[in-house]
Amino acid sequence: MKELIEYRKSLLDRLVQATQEFRIACMAAKDAFASVNSDWNIHQLAVHTRDVHKLVYSSRARRTATEVNPEFQNFDGDAYMSEHYSADEPLDKILDELVRDVESLVQELREFPQEAWSRQSSHVRLGDGFTLQAWVERGLAHIEEHLRTAKRRD
Repeated sequence: MKELIEYRKSLLDRLVQATQEFRIACMAAKDAFASVNSDWNIHQLAVHTRDVHKLVYSSRARRTATEVNPEFQNFDGDAYMSEHYSADEPLDKILDELVRDVESLVQELREFPQEAWSRQSSHVRLGDGFTLQAWVERGLAHIEEHLRTAKRRD
């Protein structure tokens, strides 16, 4: 059990660290509107990362920790972006919101008892058995994926 507790602590530490690294990488871009891949620029990448973390991973982690076996609907990130994206939103504001949301989630998770990490939820397309820990791991993987993209800019 000691190893599992240490793993969860390091998972939360890495979530905060990766988010801060993502913020730094995005802010270092010479042109936030220059393409970083065939689809998006840094600004769009930051909006997507913030919104998906807040609306998907953070929300699912919180609900899994506090509700009895919640079921989650599918989230179409591309459709959400096409409906809600605004190029006028300041990049630093977007990134500050992401950092605040992650730090708030991590603070809450550190206060939950260890049993909460094994609470389960389900997803309409992916099935049953998603634990709180799985949503945190997926949230971290999502941020790290976009961190790698942000570092490849320019």
